[in-house]
Amino acid sequence: MSAPEYAFYGDDFTGATDTLAQLSRAGLRTLLFLGIPDEWRLRHCGELDAIGIAGAARSMAPEAMRAELNAVGARFASLGVKLVHYKVCSTFDSAPQVGSIGVALQTLRAYCANPLRVIVGGQPDLRRYCVFGQLFAASGADERAPVYRIDRHPTMRAHPVTPMHEADLRAHLREQGVKAVTSVDWRALALEAKALSAHVNDALREAPDALLFDVQDAAHLRAIGGVMRERAALAPLLAVGASSVAQAWAHSAALHDHADTSAIGAAQGPVFVLAGSLSPRTAAQIEAANAYVRVRLDPARMTGDAYLAAQIAAIGAELARGHHVLAYTDRTRVEGAASPADNALARACGALLDGVLKRASVRRVGVAGGDTSSFAVRALDAWALSYRATLAPGVALCRLHADDARLDGIELMLKGGQMGDVDLFARLARGT
Repeated sequence: MSAPEYAFYGDDFTGATDTLAQLSRAGLRTLLFLGIPDEWRLRHCGELDAIGIAGAARSMAPEAMRAELNAVGARFASLGVKLVHYKVCSTFDSAPQVGSIGVALQTLRAYCANPLRVIVGGQPDLRRYCVFGQLFAASGADERAPVYRIDRHPTMRAHPVTPMHEADLRAHLREQGVKAVTSVDWRALALEAKALSAHVNDALREAPDALLFDVQDAAHLRAIGGVMRERAALAPLLAVGASSVAQAWAHSAALHDHADTSAIGAAQGPVFVLAGSLSPRTAAQIEAANAYVRVRLDPARMTGDAYLAAQIAAIGAELARGHHVLAYTDRTRVEGAASPADNALARACGALLDGVLKRASVRRVGVAGGDTSSFAVRALDAWALSYRATLAPGVALCRLHADDARLDGIELMLKGGQMGDVDLFARLARGT
């Protein structure tokens, strides 16, 4: 097997599936593994252009992150990949003690000899933008939704675990131990390739920890991708950012010409959706999901074995009757129910999903919420995901790969809290 040129680690599962989708749509043969793949597994997967590992670093403390990412970095280095991508949420929400991007950069840089370390600061197709190092994000999927500086964003400024109180990504990362981040602003990205390369060389003379690239549109991504490809040809390069890193890599080689025309048919049988996200967008999607039997989960009781078993039985019974079921954590009762730091609620959601799929025959599943998705999928006895189609910007429908025939081939949608239109869950059931 020839070495894949691109390797990525997703700090949560939902974001990892978006990167899987971007690379697959660019025509790159890509698999997203649910753990570090061994030689036997890779040999049996055939030729791959890109590989990913879906992780949960976004919800980890620094020491746990270092342990996980050292193993990931060593594996990627052993494969001889050109680009190592640490995939973060496009809103960069993180903190020194939870999901620290700084810890990730400092850990993975040891496995990438290139003196250039790239931070891509926006993803325009999700309406995330970086201008003079300041991060901005839209408040909704609607094109008319206003764009806010991230520290004034109505959702991200009040995130329950990692609220964003700083819009300048250089200052934000400095709090996480990345002391020297040099900005390459949008004006430099308008330069011709040779001049931009010289500009990057000048910026590297001070030996910064990383270069932060502004992003406003696809032209900026093409320019950044050109820089990454030029430098990665010399030595393995580390890039930090959202799926825009994959877009930049593809754009720069004119790979991103493959339009996604895959239609998604109606589900063959009942659909199960588990929503652990507390975002207003997910709340609106739950409210609009009239085709589902809705099951409210009490977060204060989810960690109790008897309550969990009763919910699994009730959900399984509805699915056996052929009903679509949407189980969701009651956002009005979450406060004080479970500590975000120990992920007790997310782990309980994982146990719930595993229990439901053991009890009921379901071939299409949706999970909403970054932490929920990470722990839920890790609770299953599966080993990889491949791309199936796109349901909405940032939301992919994937195929689950497992040695267990009961799980193998399940169509799985993982979505972040802010992703998707209001009718997303309805579309998951009825198709596109």
